[in-house]
Parts: sequence; structure tokens; C-alpha cells
Amino acid sequence: MACAIAAAGDPPPPAVVEPVESIVITARKLTVETLIDRTVYSVAADVQAAFGTVSDVLSAIPSVEVSPDGSLSLRGDGNVLILVDGKSSAQFSGPAAGDNLQSIPAKDIERIEVITTPPAQFKAEGAAGIINIITKKKRPAGVAGSLQGGLGNRGRSAIGASTSYSSGVLTAAFTAGYRHDIRERSLASAVQAPDPATGQVLTSTSSLSERLRRQVPTVSASADYTIDDRQSATASFSWSKRGGLRTYTQSDETSSSAGVPTDSTQRLSSGHDPEADVDERLGYVRKLSRAGEQLDLSLHHSTSRQQEHYDYINDSFIPLAPRSYNNLGFHEDHVTTELGVDYTLPLSKIQSWKAGYAFAREDYRFANVGNFVDPVTFVQSPDPNTSNDFMYLQQVHSAYASYQTNVARWTWLAGLRAESTRTDGQQLTDQVSTHTSYFRAYPSLHLSRGLSERTTLSFGASRRISRPDPGNLNPYVDREYTPNLQAGNAQLRPQFTQSYEVGYAYDSSALSWQVTGYYRLNRDSTTDVTFYTGNGFSLTTKANLPKNDSAGLELTANGHLVPKLGYSLSGNLFRSQIDATALGVPGLRSTAGVNAKLKLDYRPTARDSAQITATRSDKRLTPQGYVSAINLVNVGYRHQFDAGLTAIITASDVFNGQHYERYASEPAFTSHYLRIVRGRILYLGVLYTFGSSRKDKAANFDYDQGG
Repeated sequence: MACAIAAAGDPPPPAVVEPVESIVITARKLTVETLIDRTVYSVAADVQAAFGTVSDVLSAIPSVEVSPDGSLSLRGDGNVLILVDGKSSAQFSGPAAGDNLQSIPAKDIERIEVITTPPAQFKAEGAAGIINIITKKKRPAGVAGSLQGGLGNRGRSAIGASTSYSSGVLTAAFTAGYRHDIRERSLASAVQAPDPATGQVLTSTSSLSERLRRQVPTVSASADYTIDDRQSATASFSWSKRGGLRTYTQSDETSSSAGVPTDSTQRLSSGHDPEADVDERLGYVRKLSRAGEQLDLSLHHSTSRQQEHYDYINDSFIPLAPRSYNNLGFHEDHVTTELGVDYTLPLSKIQSWKAGYAFAREDYRFANVGNFVDPVTFVQSPDPNTSNDFMYLQQVHSAYASYQTNVARWTWLAGLRAESTRTDGQQLTDQVSTHTSYFRAYPSLHLSRGLSERTTLSFGASRRISRPDPGNLNPYVDREYTPNLQAGNAQLRPQFTQSYEVGYAYDSSALSWQVTGYYRLNRDSTTDVTFYTGNGFSLTTKANLPKNDSAGLELTANGHLVPKLGYSLSGNLFRSQIDATALGVPGLRSTAGVNAKLKLDYRPTARDSAQITATRSDKRLTPQGYVSAINLVNVGYRHQFDAGLTAIITASDVFNGQHYERYASEPAFTSHYLRIVRGRILYLGVLYTFGSSRKDKAANFDYDQGG
């Protein structure tokens, strides 16, 4: 686990952690710093972050893909560890992570660290790598602050305020915000398979139209206190709540090969899904006798509590039956506790050593209760098919050591992390228990060599793990979106990944670019597998894929086409291959594609700027088929009236391109699943700053993505 200062994004003294060889690329809109073990994208000057979400900021970062439901992937791999200031966050893990990324405001983000081959001080979780979200820490002297407000189409709005005070020994900050959002999406599925009883081929279709209203209040506070010239302490607290009315209408129909309907139903749903998240942190730094030598202590506690309740009205047209009523309540608690002790020792100006110990505990509980409702008396009776109680506990003890040095023009960073893991899962409803215990070592190596003043060669390698998400270990069958049933798998094993990458970078005043080749070998990765269960129902569950690998070539470039028109281009040419013979799919299957992002920035005057961003996430292979490509286009315009007042207008997902399609084909059935998010959103916002923070303002855009 990273030490308290490093985890919070404030680098220790240069002789200790800052890589001797680094490339600094300064573009008009985005500052990119390539260090020996990570790439850092600064978004502190991004005015539009005041109105966008965490997902909006991440969608513009190279190597990062954001799906329509908000889930993240790095170079096409979704096993990403999301950290906030170097620590795990319960609200950004588990099935609700994507929804929270699309709901939590991004106005307090300073930079994003993309770490594809993480070093030893970070936990080994996240086979694809780490996305470390660094919040704003530096505050101007005295009193400063800002006010922001924005209005969007269909009743959307966002407001926020922040203030800070900084003196010689104390820095304190407070922020608050409120966001009102509307999310709309539609689902459609078609399954064709033989009836288990008669053998007749049936076609089952389902359509659903859903609308979610989101109210998201947020509050955060932090304080840094310098006790004396050798000691300092930090504390922070954040709270957010997400929820609102959620309604949908669903229609299902099954027909014979002759097109004659054999079953037809409709379902109306109305309910609420509130979630409350709290994050608490304490840190203490003690400088020791040698210059740069220090001890860091950190304590972190994060909770995410979600409660949902839905009422359903059910109609059956074929066969004709009376209207029925039922309801379903969910309760989910996710708690993480982390303790870290880190020691840094500089051996010389070009050598440093780090070591540490970390303990992490993760508690998870999911329970839901379903009831039938009598249409006359409204008396409720339990529904055993929709009642479930699941508990999960994971404990990880970790120790690491890393060593960094310079030899000639080479910078070396080598590390080793060892983790002992114990997990206990209990499906209390069905009395299913699972227990695992294992110990693994995770080495990492990073090299960097300056070939000239403008070119650098780099190499990175690391071993990682992706432990199954607690919800994916729950074998309970979720019937909320019938006939598309979903369930976990109590026998899932953790995934282990070996990653390698080689990069070459060029930097000049007019052009900066970098090419990186990478290769990932995965064992026991988790994948979705769909089965046809009969009567028009399909069940999607989780399974381990014995072996799959991926390789690619990633390019990033920043420059100017003409003096007033800048560009940022990134592309990932990839090839992936999976061996799904153990899942009943014969032979090796492979695919190739290109993920790309292009951002154009036009500044006709010092007060005006316009931007267009286009992204493409290409088709992705699955054991039984594939997931289709996604294309998005965002545009925006900014005008600065004076040093303290700025107006911004943006249009996100101009062509409503957030279409997620999944195809599956087996000898016994074929299925097609389509999810469309209506993501075209217009926003007009105003930002006013006062105090010393005016000097930190800059022009940029990010966009609100529907989901």
C-alpha cells in the first residue's frame, strides 16, 4: 500500500521517489507527465469538471474506456482497480461502481494516474492495472473559493461551492454540491432455442424502457496540520448520497417457429434505490534523522450502504390471467478498512529504498426479500424464489519492498510484494459456504533510459491478481430483469495476470508522442456465460476462462495542426485470444480491433475556446460471441467574461452512440442483447471564483455522459 503522502498524490522528496528520468509533455489543454511507473494526466485546471462527473473526466483519458453503464477498462480489460488518493473506495467497487462514477461530481479531481504495470507499493489487485484518482490538495494562501452552477436539458442541474483556508501550519478545505440528473435507457433481448419439453424452436423477445431520476448531494472536508518541522497530520471526510425514483415498463413475448405467440406478459415497476457513501481517512508523517527518511502511518475506513425497494404490477395476456402484484427489497452493505505503515529511506541522491506493511479487510452483505401482494387485501406473503441473504469477508495481509537507482543512463525500479489472503463466503439462504486461503508473491520491474534529450525508452513488467467481486460469488439467481436472469458462481477462482510493456517516447516543443507495445497473459479470468433454461428464460452467470491473452500497440500524440488548433490523439491497436474449451466452446477464438480517441481544441481568441472529442471502443470478444463497438462524439464551447466569471456550454453523446450489444451463439441457442443509453445531454454552466484561486483557472471541457 502506498505511503500516506504518496497515496494522497503529494510526491516525496525527489531523491526518494521521483524518477530521475521522466518526460513532461505540456499541451495547451492537458498536462501529461510520463514517469517510470505511471502516466499522470492533470485535470486540476479543467473548469468543466465543476459540472461533469468522475466518469466524464475518465472518458477523455487515453488507455481508459468507459462503457454505457459506467464500468471502466484499461486497454480493453475490465479488471481495473480504482483508487482515490491511493486507497480503495467502497463506492467505486462492486456492481454499483459504474453508476457512482456517472453520478459523483468531478470538480475536486486534480489529476488521474494510469498505472498499467503497478509497482510494489500498490496492492496487487486489478489485473489490468490501476486508475488512481487524485483529489485536490494544494490550496492557495489565505481564503479562496468558488461557486458554480449549471442547467441541463430535461430538468438536469448541478450546483456547488468550495472554500479553503491556508496558513503556515494549517490548511483546511470544505466543498459541497448537489446534482440532479435524469438517466434513460432501453433494453431488448431475443433468444431462439428449442423448447425442452416439445423440441419445437421458440423465439423469446423482451423489451424494457427505464427512467432513473438521480439526486446526488455531496460534502467533503479535509485538514492538514504541521505539528513541527518533523511531524504532520492529515484528516479527511467525505459523504455522498445517490438515489431517486426509478421506473420501467417491460414486455415479454414467446412465439413458435410459425410466428404464433405462445406467451405474452407485461410488467410495470416503480421504486427507489438510495445509496449513502462515507469515506474517512487519517494520516501521520514522521521525518527521521536522514534527509528524506520518513515513516508514514495511514488509516482508512470506507462504507457504502444501498437500500432499494420496488413495487411490481404484472399482467399476463397469453395465457390470460388476473393482474398480480409483488414487491422486492434489496439491502447491500460494503465496508472496507485499511491500515498502512510505510518506510522510505534514501541511500544517496540516485538511490532509494521503500518498504511497508498493509492490512485490508472487506466486509460485504447482500440481502433481499420478495413478497406477493394480495390485490384485494394488500396482505403480503413471502416469495421464497426472490429471498436471499449472502455474507462475505476478505482479509489481506501484505508486505512489500522496492529499490530504485540510476546506473549510467538507466533508471531502475524493482519491487516485490507478498500477500496472504483469506476469504469466507456464506449463502445463508441455501446454506452454501466457501472458504479460501492462499499466499502469492507479486514481483514488478520498471526500466527507463534516456536515449537523447528528446527520446526515452522504457520497460515495465508486473504480476497482478483480480479477486472475484463479492457479488459474483453469490449463487443466488437474480430475477429482477426476467427473462434475462443473472447469478454468481461460488466456485470462482481469482485471476492471475502477467503483464509486459515496452515504450518509446519523443518530446519537443511542437510535438510529443509515445508508442507502447504491451502483452498480457491471463489465467482463470472471469467471464460471462449465458445458458438457455427453457420457457424463454436465459441465465447469465460467471465462469473462469482457463487462458486468454491480449497484445497491442498504443499510440498517444499531442501537438498543433495550426497555431490556434491543437489536437490530442490516442489509439490502441489490439488483438485478443481466448481458449474456452473448458467451457464447451471448441478451439481458440481471436479478434483484433482499434480503440481510438481524438480531441480537437480551437482557440480563436484568448477568451474563447471550442472543443470536439470523438471516441471509439471496438468490438470485444467473449467465449460465446462478441460485444459490439461503441462510438461517442462530444462538443463544447467556453467563453471567459473576466478573471472570475466563465460560461460553458456542452453537448455530450451528440449522436446517441451508447449502444451496448452482446451476441452469443451455441449449438442449442442463439441470443442477442441490446442496451441503449440515451446519452445526448446539453449543459450550460457558469463558474465564479474568488480569492487566490482565480490564478489557477484555465480553459477546458469534459462532458456529462448518460447512463
